[in-house]
Amino acid sequence: MPDPVSWDTAAKVATSLARCKAPLPDGERRALESDFEELTAQAEELVAAETGLRSAAGPARARVADRVQWVEANVASFQRLLRPVTDKLGAQLARRRSPVPISVPRAVTGAQIGLLLGWMSTRVLGQYDQLLIEDESPEEQDMVYYVGPNIRAVERRFGFPPREFRLWLALHEVTHRAQFTGVPWMREHFLSLLDHTLSDIDPDPKRLLDALRRSLEGIRSGRNPLDEGGLLTLLATPEQFAAIQEIGGLMSLLEGHGDITMDRAGAHRIPNSARFSQALRERRRQRGAVKVLSVLIGLDAKLRQYEQGERFIQAVEGAGGPELLAKVWEGPQWLPSWPEIRQPDQWIARIGVPPLALG
Repeated sequence: MPDPVSWDTAAKVATSLARCKAPLPDGERRALESDFEELTAQAEELVAAETGLRSAAGPARARVADRVQWVEANVASFQRLLRPVTDKLGAQLARRRSPVPISVPRAVTGAQIGLLLGWMSTRVLGQYDQLLIEDESPEEQDMVYYVGPNIRAVERRFGFPPREFRLWLALHEVTHRAQFTGVPWMREHFLSLLDHTLSDIDPDPKRLLDALRRSLEGIRSGRNPLDEGGLLTLLATPEQFAAIQEIGGLMSLLEGHGDITMDRAGAHRIPNSARFSQALRERRRQRGAVKVLSVLIGLDAKLRQYEQGERFIQAVEGAGGPELLAKVWEGPQWLPSWPEIRQPDQWIARIGVPPLALG
């Protein structure tokens, strides 16, 4: 069965874009590697003390990557993530009769993914990749990535003190690792949601046309159908859309928790954390053609998750303190849905907090 995506093309296009930016000098790269090896270990202890979540997978391993190395790691992740959809498309391609060689659509799709990854490689500062790549060696798994050239560019642009800013970044990424390796059921639950949602997506072009017609109706009524998560939502059935909402609620919780933890855990060591937060919020706000791309791929929805997740956590802690928030780590049934993220009182009422606690 043919793969509908030329992953080689995706990698070539993405790496060519990533190489458009100048690489780090060797001395700066070595300084980053030394700093992040030390600061990632510090961040783990600070996060564990703040959240009570401690990884069961051993100490975190930091890797300072250039943009090309980040692309290479994420091509593998995208291939793993999209497999349920590409398998279906491959079966359709195997049955079709067309004068166009199969290599043409494969190359076009690979180039599109490559353009996306190439653009993202110039924006990402750090990443903890929770996807498992089956054919990768164990030493390549469970890695906390820091994209060195992008970090140095931000430090120079805003005049950030490097060690302080790097610890602040490490706190966010290590918090994500603690969420996925310190909560026993989280990784399996997250991957099962992704696989279930993507495996049920119907890639039939007729379905996409129907979805586009529905989106136009939504726009006429004053609602942007892409606000809920990009093009994927246009292909979703009502049942799949509910699953996408579940994923959105989880990601919003995790991103908001990451942002709040990075500020709280380093409060006494990072006096510039408020300045860092403000600068990166401004950096997240896209304009022009980049804004359009962000909406189409769902990145714009992801960026809203940070703020919505923070507001949810603050509301829950205001109602019942950290003890109430800790409920979310007890099992999948305690996770907030996306509507509950937006209306925390709904989640608080669902788990049965006495009304007096809400006063």
